[in-house]
Formats: sequence, structure tokens, C-alpha cells
Amino acid sequence: MGCDRWVMLVIPIIYALSNVSGELKRFEQPSKGDGSLSFLVIGDWGRRGAFNQSQVASQMGKMGEKLDIDFVVSTGDNFYDNGLRSVHDLAFEESFTNIYTANSLQKQWYSVLGNHDYRGDAEAQLSPLLTKIDTRWLCLRSFIVNAELAEIIFVDTTPFVKSYFQDPEDHIYDWRGINPRKHYIANLLKDVECALRESNAKWKIVVGHHAIKSVGHHGDTKELATHLLPILKANNVDFYMNGHDHCLEHISDTESPIQFLTSGAGSKAWRGDVKQLNREGLKFFYDGQGFMSVQLTQSNAEIAFYDVDGKILHRWNAFKQFGDHSSI
Repeated sequence: MGCDRWVMLVIPIIYALSNVSGELKRFEQPSKGDGSLSFLVIGDWGRRGAFNQSQVASQMGKMGEKLDIDFVVSTGDNFYDNGLRSVHDLAFEESFTNIYTANSLQKQWYSVLGNHDYRGDAEAQLSPLLTKIDTRWLCLRSFIVNAELAEIIFVDTTPFVKSYFQDPEDHIYDWRGINPRKHYIANLLKDVECALRESNAKWKIVVGHHAIKSVGHHGDTKELATHLLPILKANNVDFYMNGHDHCLEHISDTESPIQFLTSGAGSKAWRGDVKQLNREGLKFFYDGQGFMSVQLTQSNAEIAFYDVDGKILHRWNAFKQFGDHSSI
């Protein structure tokens, strides 16, 4: 029985008055016949092929075929500079359909919104009309993918960042469906905590656009470190995957088994500014373009990062037995 339904049954009057949100929508993603799972992770990409987006896409296609991937995860900032103007915006096909053309990439794409996506018509990316244009496309604010071996929770992180509301600079954000912000965030955190607590998946993965920990241009997202990270730690999450910083990055948490994995190098990169490069827990950082692969079995997870030429820059393995966490 879900947490929200439990609340509704026990205290129905309070439930009705408090307008508690429903459970996150779930999607079933079958694993392979042998029970394994493999997928690619890409973020911050949609530039009509420019800034090496097409070259990264080409290498993704090659690696997707080699790994026989089951799906692709997008960590947000799907369309630059200001999201989509509407469901009829040609940027959808020019930056997505016409770029990721390899046979191996004709799988389901699970996407979240980034801050740049909120600068356009955010709801356009959530529209089923885009799925009619390209059946691979699935984008919601927050949702769950049950991939049997793994449960992947996608979290809408942009509303957490207070500066977008208090100091938007010259940008106009599409906050339809978000305000009141505090209420939206509280409900989302409750839904995420509920889903993680009830999950029996071997691997627990959370995906958001913004980094919890990063030495890249944007650095840590303090709102996520304060509000989301304690929930991840309390519920034995294995990986938090994000974009936002236009780099590839791996940081091991020093207080839990969580691995922070940044894959936001789908196009424009090479910012050249790095924060605290000697930071404790930092395993890998690369400032250029590329993407990440994830391969999972019952006992092993292999994470790999690739550059624009398909070269493996960093590979890392985690092993799991009887619920224990260990890694090399």
C-alpha cells in the first residue's frame, strides 16, 4: 500500500484539507532476458547539433550498440537557450529527432526538465503531442521508472533553487504548476521519500538536473544538499545522477555509499573554471563534452565516462551482496 493511500485511509479529513500530492507516476521498463540492465546518460545537449552535440550523439550511438542499451536518461536542459516555445517548436526535431539517429538510440528516452527548459514553455516538453512526433520522448516533472533490477526516481530540481525565483536576472521562467513553491517542494520530497522507502529494487537511483555535489562551474546546490540529500542517505540510494554543470564528474560521498555522477556534457562545455579540484571524495572530473554509461547486474554496477571521440575517460565498479555496499 502506498504512503499516500495510507495517509488517506488513516486521516482522511486531514488528507483532504492539506491537498497532499499523489504518488509519482510509474513506468515499467523491462530488463534484459538475463536480468541485466544498461543505459546511457546525457545532459545539457539541445543545440541543433552545434558545440559537438552531433559528435557526442555519434559516439553514443556506437556505445549504445556495443552495450545493447535498454534506454537513455536525459538529465535536463534539453533545449537551449530557452527551452521550447511551444509543442510546434522545430527545435524539438532539430535538436533531438534529427541528431540522435543511430539505431541503438531508438529506445525510450526518459527526461527531466532543467533550468533552461523552464525559461521556455515548460509544459510543452511534458506534452504527449511531442511523443506523437517522436515516440522515444517521455518527459515529466518527476516520475519513477521501475526497471526491475533498478528503480530510478526522476526529480524536478529546478524549483528547489531559490535564486531563480528571487533573482531571475533577465530570464522569464514558466512556473505554471509550481506555485506555491514551498508547497510543491514539500509534496515532492514526501513523494520521493515514500517511493524510496517502499522500493525493494537492488539498485536505487535518483536523477535530477542540478548537482548535489560538484566541483564544476555551478558547484553544489545547497537547497538539494539541505532537503534532498538526507532522504537519499536515509534510504540507501546508490547513485545520484545529474547535469547542469557542463562536464563529466564522479564524486563519492564521504558519509554514505552514494556516488554523485554528473553527465552534463552533451554539447557546450569547456568552461575552464573548477571549484575545489582537490575536494575530498572527488574521483574524476573532465571539463569537455561526452556522456556516461551504466551497466547493472544483481551484484555489480559499472559506470563509465566517454569523451567526444568515444574514449573511456573513467571507469568505476560497485559490488553488492545481500544489500551491502562496497566499491572499487
